[in-house]
Amino acid sequence: MPEGARRPRRGATTIEEVARAAGVSRQTVSNALNAPHRVRAETLTRVSTAIRELGYQPDQSARSLRSGARRTIGYLAPVDDPLDPNPLMAGFLEALVDAAGERGQRVLLFRPAPPAADPVAAIDELVAARQVDGLVLADVLTEDRRIAHVAGLGVPFVSFGRTGPGEPQHWADIANDAAMAAVVRHLAARGHRRIGYLGAAEDLPWMAARRAGFLAETRRLGLTAVAPSEAAPTAGPVAAVRELLRGPDRPTAVAAGSDLLALDAYEAIRAEGSAVGPAGVAVTGFYDSPLCRHLHPPLTSVRLPLRALAAGLVTRLLDQVHGGAAPTGGLELPTELVVRASSA
Repeated sequence: MPEGARRPRRGATTIEEVARAAGVSRQTVSNALNAPHRVRAETLTRVSTAIRELGYQPDQSARSLRSGARRTIGYLAPVDDPLDPNPLMAGFLEALVDAAGERGQRVLLFRPAPPAADPVAAIDELVAARQVDGLVLADVLTEDRRIAHVAGLGVPFVSFGRTGPGEPQHWADIANDAAMAAVVRHLAARGHRRIGYLGAAEDLPWMAARRAGFLAETRRLGLTAVAPSEAAPTAGPVAAVRELLRGPDRPTAVAAGSDLLALDAYEAIRAEGSAVGPAGVAVTGFYDSPLCRHLHPPLTSVRLPLRALAAGLVTRLLDQVHGGAAPTGGLELPTELVVRASSA
């Protein structure tokens, strides 16, 4: 912009004014906004500078009408208690919004309406309204009917959680079994030979995978795996851990399938007159939620790569939206075991 020139009012600038300021055609500005890979780096820099200095704001609604793209991703939010939210899914949503925003996308949250609370009906309603370009699903169960339904509709979609054999492999996830095996190796390296396991809702595939990983690794290392009796879960996780600590194979460490279960282990250990940590009973969790850092002692936990998972899902979804091939295999990302004083 020439020295002393009057800057147009923000939001009032037209694409033609940007083109004149950058010394390019209107089509070149459009390419810079919608297909920057088609524009030379030097030209793209000039256009970007003109857009910034003039305060140009593209008309997203007009662009959507022309292209048919809504630049909006639908996220079928898992059912949760607003007074006691799931810290993992709250973190995933934050990561998903950021990953979508970096690609010029918005995230539209939706959930089945009561009383039926039918997710398939909610998906049909959203698709019929043509409000989104694609869908993100989470908490994927074995033979999850949402997967087959969305695939049948031909709507681009991805899932946080792996799908089964014969289903579209549009997922991103962690290896829950391998993550729990890493926990067992960590505890074994610190001298623990009898390790308790505290899980819940074994019908959930990710919880079942964690238990399987725990049992397989304890067998491989020749350790004693100590699990609650079948009757213990009905009495609650605190009672289950107390039963373990009173048994003949009293564990010196407890690996929990989530951070909240690890909290129950803390309570049970202290109720039995012992301490949490290497001097008493070591404890590990899963998810590395914010509470881990604030417990006494701080909790060792498995950290999920939520930002990488969200970015991978958005990329896979937009590839489908833009006409690319659907993924033929899932995206599995590694976890990180964050070691703290509860097991160090």
